[in-house]
Amino acid sequence: MIENRPRRLRKTAAIRRLVAETQLSVDDLVAPLFIREGINTPEPVHSLPGVFQHTRKSLLEEVKKLRDRGIPGLVLFGIPEKKDAKGSEAWNPNGIVQLALNDLRSELDDEMVLIADLCVDEYTDHGHCGIVKSDGTVDNDATLELYQQIAIAQAEAGAHVTAPSGMMDGQVQAIRTALDSKNFEDVAILAYAAKYASALYGPFRDAVDVEIADGGDRKGYQQNPKNVREALMEVHLDISEGADMVMVKPALSYLDVISKVRAETNLPLAAYHVSGEYAMVEAAAANGWIDGDSVGMEHLLSIKRAGADFILTYLACRAAENLQK
Repeated sequence: MIENRPRRLRKTAAIRRLVAETQLSVDDLVAPLFIREGINTPEPVHSLPGVFQHTRKSLLEEVKKLRDRGIPGLVLFGIPEKKDAKGSEAWNPNGIVQLALNDLRSELDDEMVLIADLCVDEYTDHGHCGIVKSDGTVDNDATLELYQQIAIAQAEAGAHVTAPSGMMDGQVQAIRTALDSKNFEDVAILAYAAKYASALYGPFRDAVDVEIADGGDRKGYQQNPKNVREALMEVHLDISEGADMVMVKPALSYLDVISKVRAETNLPLAAYHVSGEYAMVEAAAANGWIDGDSVGMEHLLSIKRAGADFILTYLACRAAENLQK
């Protein structure tokens, strides 16, 4: 005789909903968006189907659409017309991200959380996330001074949250100090605390027109995919320096890391469902091999189940529509 029948609680859709352990909602979604200087119409990112480099006008229209679908936040990346060795357009008050933040804050005020990615790789002519020394390595401490200038520029433009992604040692403390010195104590920091040197970022680099000089890579500052204890150390360091929220990036290939970070902190935990994870779903769906919407929702649910509080994802708009059906 069978003593245990778990299938009893799978019999109907209503029962399955009642006993579901993990809930995914629109409130869990943050949309990554790209704005490009010097274009008159939105330009598609071919390796990210459905994603565009926006003009200021089209960005505002897209954000209003996200707001109307109930999505609470966005993270903004900029593509400038001019690049230089330091990435100086990243902190230019009239730089494309600062102008866009002004537009969005004027139109939406506090209706959505405006997160500004803080890095210089989109703005440098060499594609690295900081000042490059003569030996080709990134100068950590000199780069922190740039990050401080960027954080202040983003805060002055209206960002609610600044999100340092460069993986420089001490970046959170440097940014917190700079923000507080200019009376931006209420601007929060979302730290890319566990950001891996992943092979899944290719489509994103297409979206921001970044190519690392001389065929280089970022393994000297992003984390080794072989390591998890290192990620936990980085998370604890960022928290001790003043991070308000922490992030794991990528997400799907690092569910174990998300789970371990969740066990280590009660701070809000973000995960970035990155461009390569999104692009694989889109490519397979385009070939008729999978149901793209179903697989995408399963991806997001698995990230939430692993312990993330919210998810940065290019699926945000479609996921919101699916969740509201």
